[in-house]
Order: sequence, then C-alpha cells, then structure tokens
Amino acid sequence: MENLKLGKLKEVELRKKWKHENEFTKWLAEKDNLDLLSEEIGIDIKLIKTEADVGDFSVDILAEEENTGKKVIIENWLERTNHDHLGKIITYASGHDAEYIILLAKQIKEEHRQAIDWLNNHTDENINFFAIKIELWQIENSFIAPKFDIISKPNDWFKTLKKATNSGELSKIALKELEFTNRFKEYGRENKISITLYSPAPAAPAYYTVTSLPYKNSWIAMKMNTRENRLSIDARIGDINLFNEIKEKYQKSIEDKFKEKFYWSVHNVGGTVGSFIDFDIDRQENWEKYFSWAKDFSEKLYKEFSEYIKKLIN
Repeated sequence: MENLKLGKLKEVELRKKWKHENEFTKWLAEKDNLDLLSEEIGIDIKLIKTEADVGDFSVDILAEEENTGKKVIIENWLERTNHDHLGKIITYASGHDAEYIILLAKQIKEEHRQAIDWLNNHTDENINFFAIKIELWQIENSFIAPKFDIISKPNDWFKTLKKATNSGELSKIALKELEFTNRFKEYGRENKISITLYSPAPAAPAYYTVTSLPYKNSWIAMKMNTRENRLSIDARIGDINLFNEIKEKYQKSIEDKFKEKFYWSVHNVGGTVGSFIDFDIDRQENWEKYFSWAKDFSEKLYKEFSEYIKKLIN
C-alpha cells in the first residue's frame, strides 16, 4: 500500500486576510459567507444592512431569521473580546429589538463566555446570545478556509425547563418532545445534514421546522404524534394552487422515486405532503434510528420539492 502524503494544517492570522473590521463585515455580509454562519448556528440568516444605526453607534450587521423575520445582530472584533464590545451588543440588541445576538471575535475571553452563558440562562426563550470564535485555516498553499467555533450558545433545554417550572405550561410529554427535537438538531450537526435545522418552538415542541423551501410560507417540517406513535416528515406548501399543480404533475414520479407511502392533504391556504414511520418516544434506544430516517428523508424531500417549485414558478 502506497504511503499517503498528508499536508500540514496551519492557522492563518486574521489580519492577513482582513486589515480592518469593516473589511471582515463586508466579507461576512456576502450571502455565501452568511450561509456558512447560518449552517453553524442553525438559523437561516438573511442580511438587512451593514452598519445599521443605533443612536450614535452602528451595529456591524443587522439581519433577520428568514423563516420568522426575527431580528439578528452581529458584532465582530478581530481581536480578543473586551468589555466595550460586550456592552455594545446589549445596546444594539435593544435598539433593534433583536432576538438573536451574535458576538464574533478572534478569541472569546473566559469572563465574557461566562457573561454570555449568564445572559442565556437568565433571559427568556425569545432571546438568544452566541459567542463565536472566527478562525482561518490552510493546508500548505491551499485556499484559506474560515471556521466558526461556537464558544457559547443558547441553552434551549434550560430555558424551557425554567419556563415550565415557573408556569406549569409544558407537560412531561412536551418536555420529552423538546428533548427529542434538540437532540435531533445535534445529530444533524454531527452527521453533516445538508439543510438548515431550526430550533423547536418551546410552546409546541412536537412541531419542528427542518428548513425553508424556496417559496413563501413553505417549508419541510417534522411532527411527532405520540398518541398514534408516528414520526412524520412533510413538505408544507403555502399556496393551494402551487400544491395542486405539484400533485397533478409529479405525484406518481415522487412516490415511485421515494418508495414511501405518501399522504397528500389540502388545507385552507395550501397543502401538505409527506410520509411517516412508527415511533415510540419512550424508547430512547431507538432515537438514533428515528434521527437517521428524519435526516435522510428530509434531505431528499427538500431536494425534490425545491426543484419542482423552481420549475413551476419560473
């Protein structure tokens, strides 16, 4: 067996790529680069503007979560974090009523990581803070590649438990559903799922938006039905005419290609199509099997329905 020659991985100084923070801001604001960040943190970020004013100051990037319209602010710093930038993100968040607050830096100091953790644990489930380390890496003389390393992130499970304890809002089964969806998100990241996973809504954890489809009010969703012991993945199309056209033209080819038993249903504003497997949420030893099916099927469903939608609306 021939020896396989391996290259040497080396870290590249950030200032070699970006001399000033505004250069980094312009780079990050490009769609492909925001998509990299979106994949890392699990929300679909859409740019609104750079250098968005807040009184006498301006936040580097003002964006929104594409599926919900929730505001996102991003503040970057190509050095170690300091108290100044930590204070700024609070000001920017309040000025733009942001629900996702992201601090990007060369290095996140330990006291600032602790501060972000504290904020996540002492704010409600609508407010989400991230502290992320930005790195550049290169193999020999290859292209330089960015890497986002999450140092602190929201703890959805902690927040939901706190809310449930305070209000009695969530039942035991709802808490288990939320645990399932959060662990599915972790499984997707570890297994390099090719589509965006959105966090479950604590008010309805049995529903989970996997990713948006390229049409308004349309997405791929996961649903747990613990009474009928079903786990389903479906495409939800927010236009009844588009849904009917997809069904008329592609139903047979979809069902032949997938080899799954599909359901097709029409509702007031659109339609839903998908499939399901037998599911017992109490059998945690089977969760990975459920995760594997949900990942594979949602990726295939997204690919197929994205193509059909683009054909029909263009």
